[in-house]
Amino acid sequence: MNKQALAHQPKVGIVSLGCPKALVDSERIITKLRADGYALSPDYAGADIVVVNTCGFLDSARNESLDAIGEAMNENGKVLVTGCMGATPELIREKFPNVLGITGPHQYEAVVSAVHEHAPIEKNRFVDLVPEAGLKLTPRHYAYLKISEGCNNRCSFCIIPQLRGDLVSRPLGEVMLEAERLVKSGVKELLVISQDTSAYGQDLKYAESRWKEKEYRTKFYDLCEAMGELDAWVRMHYVYPYPHVDDVIPMMQDGKILPYLDIPFQHASPEVLKKMRRPGKIEKTAERIHKWRDMCPDITLRSTFIVGFPGETDADFELLLDWLDDVQLDRVGCFQYEPVSGAPSNDLDNHVPDEVKEERWHRFMAKQQEISSLKMQAKIGTTQDCIIDGMDAETNRIIARSKADAPEIDGNVFITECSKPVTAGDIIQVRITDADDYDLYGIVQ
Repeated sequence: MNKQALAHQPKVGIVSLGCPKALVDSERIITKLRADGYALSPDYAGADIVVVNTCGFLDSARNESLDAIGEAMNENGKVLVTGCMGATPELIREKFPNVLGITGPHQYEAVVSAVHEHAPIEKNRFVDLVPEAGLKLTPRHYAYLKISEGCNNRCSFCIIPQLRGDLVSRPLGEVMLEAERLVKSGVKELLVISQDTSAYGQDLKYAESRWKEKEYRTKFYDLCEAMGELDAWVRMHYVYPYPHVDDVIPMMQDGKILPYLDIPFQHASPEVLKKMRRPGKIEKTAERIHKWRDMCPDITLRSTFIVGFPGETDADFELLLDWLDDVQLDRVGCFQYEPVSGAPSNDLDNHVPDEVKEERWHRFMAKQQEISSLKMQAKIGTTQDCIIDGMDAETNRIIARSKADAPEIDGNVFITECSKPVTAGDIIQVRITDADDYDLYGIVQ
């Protein structure tokens, strides 16, 4: 490979918006482009072409995506658009008629082909080595592992099935080969994601799939069992509370996978959930949560909720607050209901005024803050296994996370004293000395 060839190597810039599932799509795109010989540009000025991977779940997300496209057009001018908003190309073309191309979500091949068309690269000019695990946009020590695309649920506030289609699961053997490659490349924590993780394999009728000379069903339970054989933390996200989820709790107690479930409950009122068209029954969920805690006392439960959904009454909201008091969830996010273009919930009666949504959101967050603060205080004096994420340059503290904390969305463990050198990805024991509402502080002796 000569210097002249390197000097003319086309560079691609990428802007990735939205959820971790979109981030995985971006990682697949850049891995293929790097394998084809393209370089990555950290800024607009150095890029021969820019790919903007959009989010279209909420109108606010669409506006953010349009802003990102506009910035890329102004700063560079050669822009390809992909992702969820690509499912409504007319909205993009109306504002940016000069974008080079638009593709929908998880259309990796189309994106790569468009890059080749608009920023050609000479074939076989040089050999570019790409890590076996592919290129990632996350730090080296953790990675998102997407097990399926699409969703079979038809929640009234959601347009994901319109954007990404029905559930399409990856065979378990294929998922495990990717997981194994990631771990071999140095990944210490795998975050399993999909639109509906506990529905994994339904579309394949739970067909058997081979991994390491053993047959597994392409099913949530078997996936957890197989992932438990890896030498890594395994964290389960977007798990709907179907009854078969109960069966994996003993694996958490046995340390096979992390004692952590991210379950999007969204509400606790049966009437609101009916309007939301949420799958499953909420009536026995509190009972099951208490059972999970009996089976695995260290389990961490994370969830998201929507307040101010059309038709939500004062009684519905009070029921939600009472439910929070009962189940004592560990990590919680909350959103005020926002209409989404194309969502059936737009046509429901009795939309809640914005000022009422705002007031309910503040009350909800205050309630959960009380719960979280008490849970954090209870950990003072304990010793927690933590994974190192890096260093806070301003405070000179080491930033880590416990098993109860997913990156970006949960709390941190700030290490104020450390008697030995550590690096990102190390898993060490930290003695907790202090806490605030959402974060812990500790020392390593």
